[in-house]
Formats: sequence, C-alpha cells, structure tokens
Amino acid sequence: MNEMPAKLKQRAARKNAKRDEKKRRIAESAIEALKDLGYANTSLRDIADRSDLSLGMLHYYFEDRTDLIIYCVSVYKQTFVRTIAEALETADGRDQVIEVFSRALVESIFDDHMTHRLWYDIRTQAMFDETFRPVVAEIEANLMGLVRTAYLKAGHDLPEKIDMPYAMLDGAFQHLMRGQMEQPRKSHEELVDVFRALLGRFL
Repeated sequence: MNEMPAKLKQRAARKNAKRDEKKRRIAESAIEALKDLGYANTSLRDIADRSDLSLGMLHYYFEDRTDLIIYCVSVYKQTFVRTIAEALETADGRDQVIEVFSRALVESIFDDHMTHRLWYDIRTQAMFDETFRPVVAEIEANLMGLVRTAYLKAGHDLPEKIDMPYAMLDGAFQHLMRGQMEQPRKSHEELVDVFRALLGRFL
C-alpha cells in the first residue's frame, strides 16, 4: 500500500526536475536577449526567437513576460551569490576576506556586466511596478547575507544595521560597473584596489 505513493512521488519529482531544467534553459536564452535589448525593449517574441520556441511554449512554462524575467533574474543572482559565498568560504581572517571579496566582485564586473545591468534595470522597475518587489527584496536579502558573511569571516561582530555597508558596497559596484561601459576603462587591478579600500573601511 505504501509503495504506490512512493512511486508517484518519484515520478512527480522526475517530471518537476525536467520542467525546472527546461525553464532554466529557456532562462539562459532569455537572459541573452535581455542583455542585448534591455528589459523595456524585450518582448516574449524576441525571447521565443532566441530560444527557438513558440510563444505558446513560452506561455506553457511562464505566465507572462514579467514571470519569465523575474525567473531569469532570480536564476542569475542565485549563481552570483553562490559564487561570492564560495569565494568567501576560502578566506581566513580579515585580509583574506577583503582580498577574495574584492577579486570576486571585480571578476563578476568583467565577466557578467551585462547581466548586472539587467539586475539594476529590474530593481529600478520595482520602484514603479510592485510585481517585481518581492523578488528584488529576496535577492537583496541574499546580497546582504554576503556582507554578513564577510563580517563574520573577518572576525567582526555584525553591525547593528547591515543595510548601510551593503548600500555602500552596492553603490560602488554599480558605479564601477557603469564606468566600464565608457572610455577609458579601469584595469582589473585598479578595480580591485577600489574594493580593497572600501571593504577596508568597514571590515
């Protein structure tokens, strides 16, 4: 009597895993379109063309464009947070925390600046469209978690409010990322130096 429910659960789990994998593949294609065109200029048709899928198929996996974009940003930011967290795990003491955190942030600016532009685009949209606010709040909570980890790994007590160190770091990240879209661009080590100096102030 107990065997059938177990089999049904396994079957449902496999089905959900396949669906999640398909959604992730769609999201990867969608992110490429969004990086090129931006949030405001990307339609579901653009994404369908990039994904080699019909609009009907997109609607099967996502309710609408907003649902798809929220999923895309969530998937990317999960990867970003995991990458930084893994870098911080290797650090031992304040100096190493500052070094690995600085280098991980700079690597992301160089490698993923277009996707970060999409994140800031969506975060701005959340000021006008409440649909985006829950996912933005969730992502920012995870990003603040990285700052908490940095404090603890550096051997410090957590500050009373983590949002201000996070805001300083985020502001610097956005400013430096935007600066890399212009000429002259800063070198990798110049950006690392900026983050070292900033992190050194509150760690």
